[in-house]
Parts: sequence; structure tokens; C-alpha cells
Amino acid sequence: MAMHSSLARPLRASWLTGALLLSCAHAGAPAPIPEEPPSRQVHVQVLAINDFHGHLAPPPGSSGEIRTGVQPDGHPVKVKTGGASFLARHLADLRATSPNTVVVSAGDLIGGSPLLSALFHDEPTIEAMNLIGLDVAAVGNHEFDEGAEELRRMQSGGCHPVDGCQEGTSFTGARFPVLAANVRTEANATLFPPYAVREYEGVKVAFIGMTLEGTPEIVEASGIAGLRFEDEAETVNALVPELKRQGVEAIVVVVHEGGMQAGSYDGCEGISGSIVEIVRRVDEEVDLFITGHTHQAYNCVLDGRRVTSAASYGRLVTDIDLVLDAATGEVVESTARNVLVSHDVEGVPEVQALVDRHEALAAPLRDRVIGRVTAPLHSPGRKKSGQGESTLGSVIADAQLAATRELGAQVAFMNPGGIRGDLDAGDVTYGKAFSVQPFGNTLVTLTLTGAQLHTLLEQQWQEGGHKRLLQPSRGFAYTWKASAPVGSKVDPALITLDGRPVEPEGHYRVTVNSFLAGGGDGLLVLAEGTERRGGPVDVDALEAWLKAHSPVEPPSPGRITRVE
Repeated sequence: MAMHSSLARPLRASWLTGALLLSCAHAGAPAPIPEEPPSRQVHVQVLAINDFHGHLAPPPGSSGEIRTGVQPDGHPVKVKTGGASFLARHLADLRATSPNTVVVSAGDLIGGSPLLSALFHDEPTIEAMNLIGLDVAAVGNHEFDEGAEELRRMQSGGCHPVDGCQEGTSFTGARFPVLAANVRTEANATLFPPYAVREYEGVKVAFIGMTLEGTPEIVEASGIAGLRFEDEAETVNALVPELKRQGVEAIVVVVHEGGMQAGSYDGCEGISGSIVEIVRRVDEEVDLFITGHTHQAYNCVLDGRRVTSAASYGRLVTDIDLVLDAATGEVVESTARNVLVSHDVEGVPEVQALVDRHEALAAPLRDRVIGRVTAPLHSPGRKKSGQGESTLGSVIADAQLAATRELGAQVAFMNPGGIRGDLDAGDVTYGKAFSVQPFGNTLVTLTLTGAQLHTLLEQQWQEGGHKRLLQPSRGFAYTWKASAPVGSKVDPALITLDGRPVEPEGHYRVTVNSFLAGGGDGLLVLAEGTERRGGPVDVDALEAWLKAHSPVEPPSPGRITRVE
């Protein structure tokens, strides 16, 4: 019969008193009290990637480099990295160092992909991740590029509803769970499970997966129809009690949101961005944050919790060691390092064979020449004038205007974030054009008043110092003042179309891509546009322009004027 605790303590104390007196009488000194045996520890290795974006082949040029230091002459030291086959090898080598390993992705595994993956609706990327051994994937904003139903197909498999089984056999789908804790359907259910629980030597670890709450602001409206994206911190905090009832004390958040820092790829110098506030607001029971979205690399400790990111395109792997107390299940320690996915190892043949097979299938479309440019055309992210113009942005806007003239278009605008590369001088292949505009957005022509056009230009600047200067087509011009406050940077009297002032009460046909047409990039006035007509896919418009105008010369500046 069990003794009641209120009685057990006095009796035990009396027994100890007698024993100690007896010990003192015979030995002259108190007997040592035995120490508690140390608790057993369990080590769990978490290997993390983020923002892979279907980069099966090593990313070309500077996109595939990681800066690792500085030479004595001041020039940076850069290492070529990335590629699914090399990623597979580094993950396998790291996995071999621990019996308890889990591989996770913090969103944008697919979407915004090179032609090699996008041509096959990102099926090769999912197949590669199956071979690599990905265990858990959180959704990112780009997972919704082709809509929720297509994302469900990525999970469960089956042939594409339009293109069918492109390789002759049915796509089997992901062998890893996709997690979407903060994405809810009209039935108020999560689109995918909110978390996954794994057990290591009797200790449970939970992985909560989610995307950024702001996904609707950066994804085409049709891709997120009927879905609701909830606050990241509130979502996690609501799940913590549920996990603890299941005996889970170790909690990892895998979230497609991040920050920026100025240090090395394994550093944390001046970390800033949305993730800082999210970590601050999340329940202290969460032990680790694996992040993404900003394509930055960092290894931080914020608010006492480790916060990591592995850049993008499979160029880094974050190797995290969680030390768990086997008795309590708590995380007692964590260490992490960002590991280069370098090319000084032999790739995994099975993964390389998958890449090679799709390279061969994609080659005829990728390598056909569609035009020629006389000099390099630079993207806004790479090189733009002090006014805010870029040569490639101007060419793309001109191409989109030409492609939608029959819909009454008078001006076209291209967002800088949708331009993902440059065009070198010489022949332009379809593959290169696709790498510049990889999202497959359709063009939309809509009607705005002159006053709304002015609002559109003002919405390029947002509070906090962020600006996204749209690239306008030929014939449109405006002037902006750098020192003016947000909301008053553009003089409406200096907005012109074909040399004539834009009238506030006038009506103008404007072409943008489908992402912007839904109010993307915070350009909310575009969602108010009327008389909408759909046009061709953006990359098809660029192809038609290059064919019709080759050799294409860099456009002259003068569409945007900046004054102090």
C-alpha cells in the first residue's frame, strides 16, 4: 500500500536523522549523500534548407556563389555551390554523423523555378527531394503559384490536369508531408497538417510548418482563392498547448519568413526583418526557428532561441544539433552551422541521373534562339539608373505593351521583383528568357483613371523606406522627388503619356502581370482596375518582342526622372 506523501516525508526524515547520528558515532564524520545520476541526453540532428526554387542544376553565375571571405587585396573569396546532386551528397554525409536526423525545408521548395523544373510543373524537384530524403516541408508563398489544387497534386501525385503525364508515367507525389499551420480553407480547416511529430529514442519533437501571413500580397489572387493566411506567432502559440498535451516539449517552427543580416553566411550581424518580431511574440516553449523567404544566410540566437536560414537555391545546408533531456523531453542546448554545398565532392548518381534525364527532355525548347540583343540588358536588381530605370525592365514593359495593344493598352508597367536575371549581349535563347521571367504570369489589361495612375505611382514607396519602382513602357514619363514624404513623391502635373499630361478624370488602359493586377507588391490600386481583359503569358510576350525587333538595343533613358 502506498504511503501518503504527508506521512512519508516525516518518517524518512526521522530515519535519516538516526542514520546520520549512528554514522557520526562510529566514523566521526557524516556520510556523503549520493549524487543524482545525470539525466540521459538525446542528440537530434536537424538539416535544413529553404528557398530551393527548383534549382536542380547548380545555379549559374553569381547566383550559385557564396562569399566566404576576403583576399588580402580586398577582393571577395567566393565558392561555387548548389545543385541537387551535390546537395544530396552533402546531406548524406551529414546524415551519416548522427543516428537521429531529420531533413526539413522552410518553404519555396518549388515555384519561381528554372525551366528545367518549371517545364515539368516542378515534378522533377519533388522527385529529387524524395531521393534526397527530405522529411518535412513547410509551404512558402511560391508553393501557391499554380494554386492550391496543384499544390495538393504535388503532395498526393497524379498527372497534370492540362499537360497530362509528360514523361509517360504518373507522377507519384511527395513522400514527405507538406505542412501549412496558418493556411486555412473556407471550411476553417488547415490546407495541410499544421505539424508533424517525430520520436527519437523515446523523446518527441514537433515541427510546425507555415508560410508568411503576407502571402496574399505577393501571390496571384487565383493561386490563393478561398484560402486565409493567419498570423504566424498567434498560430504557433495556439498549437503549443495541444502539443504539450501530447507529451511534446521540444518544438521547432519551420516558417517561410525571415530577416536580413550584414555578416558572413554563418554569422548574425545586425539581424533585422519580420522574423525578429515573430520570434519575440512566440511562446517561450518553442526552441528553434528554421526560416526562409529573404534568401539570406544567418545563424542567430534571438530571445534565447536559435534562428537560422540557409540562403537559397540549395547553396547551403544548416546543420543543427538539438540536445534533449531524455527524462523531461526539453531542449537543453542547441548548436548550428551553415555548411557550404560545395562541388569538391562526388554527387549522388541517382539524383544526377534524374537531372540529366530532364535536361535532355528540356534541351530542344531551352536552346532555341528567339532573338538577339546588341548589348547587355540589366535587371533593376542588378543595375539601374539613378533615376530608377533599368534597360531590361524597359524592354519587358515595351514587350508587354505591344502584346496587349489589341486590348486597348496605352501603357504597361513591370515590377522589378518579377525580373530574375539579366540578358547578355548576343543570342537570346528561350531558356534565358524564361530565367528572366520564370513565374508564368499572364498579362492583364485594365482601366484606371488618371488619379488612380497617380496613386499607383505613389504606392511604389511604402512606409519603412521600401520602394519598388515599376518599369514603365515607352511613351510614359513621370518625375519623383527623393526628399518628399511617402505619399507625396510624384507631381501629378508631370505625369505624361505620349507627351501629353495625364488627366485626373481621364481613363487609361494599363497592362500589368496577373500578380500586380491583384494588388501585389502593395500596389493595391491595381485591384480596383475595371474592364479587365486577359492577355498572353509574360514570357511569351517577351519572346514575341525579341523576334520582332532583333537585334534589340538598350532603350534610351528618360521615362523616370528623379529630382532632389
